[in-house]
Amino acid sequence: MPGQVVIVDDDDEMRDSIACLLATDGRNAAEYANAEALLAAGVPSGTTCVLVDMRLGEGMDGITLIEHLRRAGDVPPVVVITGHGDIPLAVRAMQAGAVDFIEKPFAPERLLDAVAQASIHRCGDPAQARARERVKALSPRERQVLKGLVEGHPNKVVAHELGLSTRTVETYRAAIMDKLGCRSFAEAVRLAITAGQDG
Repeated sequence: MPGQVVIVDDDDEMRDSIACLLATDGRNAAEYANAEALLAAGVPSGTTCVLVDMRLGEGMDGITLIEHLRRAGDVPPVVVITGHGDIPLAVRAMQAGAVDFIEKPFAPERLLDAVAQASIHRCGDPAQARARERVKALSPRERQVLKGLVEGHPNKVVAHELGLSTRTVETYRAAIMDKLGCRSFAEAVRLAITAGQDG
Protein backbone atom coordinates (compact mmCIF):
# COMPACT_ATOMS: atom_id res chain seq x y z
CA MET A 1 0.00 0.00 0.00
CA PRO A 2 1.52 3.36 -1.01
CA GLY A 3 0.39 4.98 2.24
CA GLN A 4 -2.04 7.57 3.56
CA VAL A 5 -2.14 11.23 2.55
CA VAL A 6 -3.57 14.02 4.69
CA ILE A 7 -5.51 16.70 2.75
CA VAL A 8 -6.09 20.11 4.35
CA ASP A 9 -8.33 22.32 2.19
CA ASP A 10 -11.37 24.46 3.03
CA ASP A 11 -12.98 23.62 -0.34
CA ASP A 12 -15.11 20.49 0.17
CA GLU A 13 -15.25 19.65 -3.53
CA MET A 14 -11.49 20.05 -3.94
CA ARG A 15 -10.82 17.77 -0.96
CA ASP A 16 -13.14 15.10 -2.29
CA SER A 17 -11.69 15.39 -5.80
CA ILE A 18 -8.12 14.98 -4.52
CA ALA A 19 -9.15 12.06 -2.32
CA CYS A 20 -10.73 10.29 -5.31
CA LEU A 21 -7.61 10.94 -7.39
CA LEU A 22 -5.38 9.52 -4.66
CA ALA A 23 -7.62 6.46 -4.42
CA THR A 24 -6.87 5.67 -8.08
CA ASP A 25 -3.21 5.51 -7.03
CA GLY A 26 -3.96 3.16 -4.15
CA ARG A 27 -3.63 5.81 -1.45
CA ASN A 28 -6.01 6.46 1.42
CA ALA A 29 -6.83 10.05 2.33
CA ALA A 30 -7.67 11.74 5.62
CA GLU A 31 -9.51 15.00 4.98
CA TYR A 32 -9.54 18.17 7.09
CA ALA A 33 -11.36 21.41 6.32
CA ASN A 34 -8.86 23.61 8.16
CA ALA A 35 -5.51 23.60 9.88
CA GLU A 36 -7.01 23.77 13.35
CA ALA A 37 -8.90 20.49 12.81
CA LEU A 38 -5.70 18.67 11.82
CA LEU A 39 -3.73 20.09 14.74
CA ALA A 40 -6.50 19.13 17.18
CA ALA A 41 -6.65 15.57 15.86
CA GLY A 42 -2.94 15.14 15.24
CA VAL A 43 -1.38 13.74 12.07
CA PRO A 44 -2.73 10.19 11.66
CA SER A 45 -0.32 7.32 12.06
CA GLY A 46 0.92 5.95 8.73
CA THR A 47 0.71 9.30 6.93
CA THR A 48 3.39 9.60 4.24
CA CYS A 49 2.53 13.07 2.91
CA VAL A 50 0.48 16.13 3.90
CA LEU A 51 -1.20 18.18 1.14
CA VAL A 52 -2.00 21.71 2.31
CA ASP A 53 -3.82 24.47 0.44
CA MET A 54 -2.00 27.78 0.91
CA ARG A 55 -5.17 29.72 1.71
CA LEU A 56 -7.48 28.11 4.25
CA GLY A 57 -10.31 30.58 4.73
CA GLU A 58 -10.57 32.42 8.04
CA GLY A 59 -8.25 30.15 10.01
CA MET A 60 -4.48 29.89 9.91
CA ASP A 61 -2.90 29.64 6.47
CA GLY A 62 -0.74 26.89 5.03
CA ILE A 63 2.56 28.44 6.10
CA THR A 64 1.42 28.78 9.72
CA LEU A 65 0.25 25.16 9.69
CA ILE A 66 3.62 23.98 8.39
CA GLU A 67 5.39 25.94 11.13
CA HIS A 68 3.14 24.35 13.79
CA LEU A 69 3.76 20.87 12.40
CA ARG A 70 7.53 21.37 12.28
CA ARG A 71 7.61 22.59 15.87
CA ALA A 72 5.65 19.50 16.89
CA GLY A 73 8.52 17.27 15.75
CA ASP A 74 8.96 14.57 13.12
CA VAL A 75 6.12 14.97 10.62
CA PRO A 76 5.61 13.68 7.07
CA PRO A 77 6.75 15.84 4.13
CA VAL A 78 4.37 18.66 3.24
CA VAL A 79 3.32 19.65 -0.29
CA VAL A 80 1.60 23.02 -0.74
CA ILE A 81 -1.20 23.68 -3.23
CA THR A 82 -1.20 27.27 -4.42
CA GLY A 83 -2.76 29.66 -6.93
CA HIS A 84 -0.73 31.35 -9.66
CA GLY A 85 -0.55 34.60 -7.70
CA ASP A 86 0.83 32.90 -4.62
CA ILE A 87 4.32 31.98 -5.86
CA PRO A 88 6.08 34.20 -3.26
CA LEU A 89 3.97 32.55 -0.56
CA ALA A 90 4.83 29.11 -1.93
CA VAL A 91 8.51 30.04 -1.74
CA ARG A 92 8.02 31.08 1.89
CA ALA A 93 6.24 27.78 2.55
CA MET A 94 9.21 25.83 1.20
CA GLN A 95 11.56 27.91 3.30
CA ALA A 96 9.34 26.99 6.27
CA GLY A 97 9.74 23.30 5.51
CA ALA A 98 7.45 22.27 2.63
CA VAL A 99 9.16 19.98 0.11
CA ASP A 100 7.22 21.02 -2.98
CA PHE A 101 4.33 23.11 -4.23
CA ILE A 102 1.72 22.58 -6.93
CA GLU A 103 0.16 25.41 -8.89
CA LYS A 104 -3.58 25.49 -9.58
CA PRO A 105 -4.98 24.32 -11.86
CA PHE A 106 -2.84 21.20 -11.78
CA ALA A 107 -2.84 18.06 -13.90
CA PRO A 108 -3.70 14.89 -11.98
CA GLU A 109 -0.30 13.43 -12.89
CA ARG A 110 1.45 16.44 -11.36
CA LEU A 111 -0.27 15.96 -8.01
CA LEU A 112 0.34 12.21 -7.94
CA ASP A 113 3.99 12.75 -8.83
CA ALA A 114 4.42 15.35 -6.07
CA VAL A 115 2.84 13.02 -3.52
CA ALA A 116 5.00 10.10 -4.66
CA GLN A 117 8.19 12.18 -4.48
CA ALA A 118 7.25 13.63 -1.10
CA SER A 119 6.47 10.19 0.26
CA ILE A 120 10.02 9.00 -0.41
CA HIS A 121 11.60 12.25 0.80
CA ARG A 122 14.03 11.71 3.64
CA CYS A 123 15.88 14.12 5.86
CA GLY A 124 19.57 13.93 5.16
CA ASP A 125 18.99 13.08 1.52
CA PRO A 126 21.87 14.52 -0.54
CA ALA A 127 19.35 16.55 -2.56
CA GLN A 128 20.95 19.89 -1.67
CA ALA A 129 24.36 18.88 -3.01
CA ARG A 130 22.80 17.64 -6.25
CA ALA A 131 20.70 20.78 -6.58
CA ARG A 132 23.73 23.00 -6.05
CA GLU A 133 25.62 21.16 -8.77
CA ARG A 134 22.78 21.76 -11.20
CA VAL A 135 22.45 25.45 -10.30
CA LYS A 136 26.24 25.90 -10.66
CA ALA A 137 25.83 24.97 -14.34
CA LEU A 138 23.96 28.26 -14.87
CA SER A 139 25.77 31.38 -15.99
CA PRO A 140 26.01 34.31 -13.52
CA ARG A 141 23.29 36.17 -15.45
CA GLU A 142 21.03 33.11 -15.48
CA ARG A 143 21.46 32.83 -11.70
CA GLN A 144 20.46 36.49 -11.35
CA VAL A 145 17.33 35.89 -13.40
CA LEU A 146 16.51 32.75 -11.42
CA LYS A 147 16.95 34.63 -8.13
CA GLY A 148 14.50 37.30 -9.25
CA LEU A 149 11.94 34.73 -10.35
CA VAL A 150 12.30 32.73 -7.12
CA GLU A 151 11.61 35.93 -5.19
CA GLY A 152 8.26 36.02 -6.98
CA HIS A 153 8.93 38.87 -9.40
CA PRO A 154 7.26 38.69 -12.85
CA ASN A 155 9.45 38.67 -15.95
CA LYS A 156 8.83 42.40 -16.51
CA VAL A 157 10.11 43.35 -13.05
CA VAL A 158 13.16 41.08 -13.33
CA ALA A 159 13.92 42.63 -16.72
CA HIS A 160 13.72 46.16 -15.29
CA GLU A 161 15.94 45.33 -12.31
CA LEU A 162 18.61 43.72 -14.51
CA GLY A 163 18.40 46.25 -17.35
CA LEU A 164 17.13 43.66 -19.82
CA SER A 165 14.15 43.39 -22.11
CA THR A 166 11.23 41.21 -21.06
CA ARG A 167 11.83 39.00 -24.09
CA THR A 168 15.45 38.48 -23.02
CA VAL A 169 14.32 37.41 -19.54
CA GLU A 170 11.88 34.97 -21.15
CA THR A 171 14.77 33.55 -23.19
CA TYR A 172 16.89 33.21 -20.05
CA ARG A 173 13.99 31.56 -18.24
CA ALA A 174 13.66 28.94 -20.98
CA ALA A 175 17.42 28.32 -20.91
CA ILE A 176 17.34 27.96 -17.12
CA MET A 177 14.54 25.40 -17.28
CA ASP A 178 16.47 23.47 -19.92
CA LYS A 179 19.79 23.50 -18.04
CA LEU A 180 18.18 22.52 -14.76
CA GLY A 181 16.18 19.77 -16.45
CA CYS A 182 12.92 21.07 -14.98
CA ARG A 183 9.53 20.46 -16.56
CA SER A 184 7.77 23.29 -14.73
CA PHE A 185 8.61 26.65 -13.19
CA ALA A 186 7.49 25.32 -9.80
CA GLU A 187 10.09 22.55 -10.12
CA ALA A 188 12.79 25.11 -10.95
CA VAL A 189 11.84 27.18 -7.90
CA ARG A 190 11.94 24.10 -5.67
CA LEU A 191 15.35 23.16 -7.03
CA ALA A 192 16.68 26.69 -6.51
CA ILE A 193 15.43 26.79 -2.92
CA THR A 194 16.92 23.36 -2.22
CA ALA A 195 20.25 24.64 -3.55
CA GLY A 196 20.02 27.72 -1.36
CA GLN A 197 19.31 30.11 -4.26
CA ASP A 198 16.42 31.75 -2.47
CA GLY A 199 17.69 35.25 -1.97
